[in-house]
Amino acid sequence: MRYGLVGTGMMGVEHLNNLAITPGAVVTAIADPTQRSLGWAKKALGGRGEGVQSFASSAALAKSGLVDAVIVASPNYTHRDVLTPLFGEGLAILCEKPLATTIPDARWIVEQAEASGRPFWTAMEYRYMPPAAEFIAQVHAGRVGALKMLSIREHRFPFLEKVADWNRFNANTGGTMVEKCCHFFDLMRLITQSEAVRVYCSGSMDVNHLDEAYDGRTPDIIDNSYTTVDFANGVRAMLDLSMFADGATNQEEITAVGDKARLDVLIPDGEIVYSPRVGFMNPKQVERTTVHVDEAALNAGSHHGSTFYEHQRFNAAVRGEGTVEVTARDGLMAVAIGTAAEISAREHRVVEMSELGF
Repeated sequence: MRYGLVGTGMMGVEHLNNLAITPGAVVTAIADPTQRSLGWAKKALGGRGEGVQSFASSAALAKSGLVDAVIVASPNYTHRDVLTPLFGEGLAILCEKPLATTIPDARWIVEQAEASGRPFWTAMEYRYMPPAAEFIAQVHAGRVGALKMLSIREHRFPFLEKVADWNRFNANTGGTMVEKCCHFFDLMRLITQSEAVRVYCSGSMDVNHLDEAYDGRTPDIIDNSYTTVDFANGVRAMLDLSMFADGATNQEEITAVGDKARLDVLIPDGEIVYSPRVGFMNPKQVERTTVHVDEAALNAGSHHGSTFYEHQRFNAAVRGEGTVEVTARDGLMAVAIGTAAEISAREHRVVEMSELGF
């Protein structure tokens, strides 16, 4: 299967590294307007890069006839423009999160994707971290009983430096609650198997980027927040985000509490902790297991092996041997909840999803 890549920065290179260990995947074309970024891709391709064609735009790549599938890993705010020439060329597409930076752009992408007749996959890597995937499977199998509460904690490092520092500004990213946290709002929808009804977010920029300036502009991205999401089926979910907690042992901790038990997953430890209800003062019956992650998958990226597993599923869907598991519409809903959280944080109020047309 012939792959093209649009956007050859850090995440683009991670995709290349994972395609290198994906059976049957051959990279035939790359596109980026920045020569420095193209250089990173060529370095990552190494000996596999011989004969790979380079283009300055997605339009040129789309018309080349060199690819069967395209990965879009360009900056968030470029997604609609990058995708426009790709639709209608008979190409399968994997588009990095967030699908877009605004709800109208995300809606437009959904319309185009659903009309295209070809697989369109929104890249939500966190679904495919093996410990998270096993955790989700156990919740859906009823191990906690009827799910009532879901909490997600990500305590991590600040945003990394990107080309032209585009990720320092809400106008380019959609805001932290869209750019970063769309992953977690996607997980909430997946785990609860329901849709968000209302969102309350308390967040601000308190530590990171305070002394930075770019052409006279200062960054305006949230670096910590608490977000509560009420779902239509009565489950409530909470996200605890800190982007100045890089000393934490586990970057992600997810907890599901049902009427029968509590279940936790810790990443990167890979540990799943099952804690059934035992009654007051009775001995605890905690069970701990560790989920193995393939070493090659771990070494191919910075998302706990998830990009590798995601590519196997996408590849199967394009070949007609599987289904699209993360649709453009899934990408839209994650952007919508993130947008509601951004509005809530700025305006200090609860946001009903119906206000945004959902």
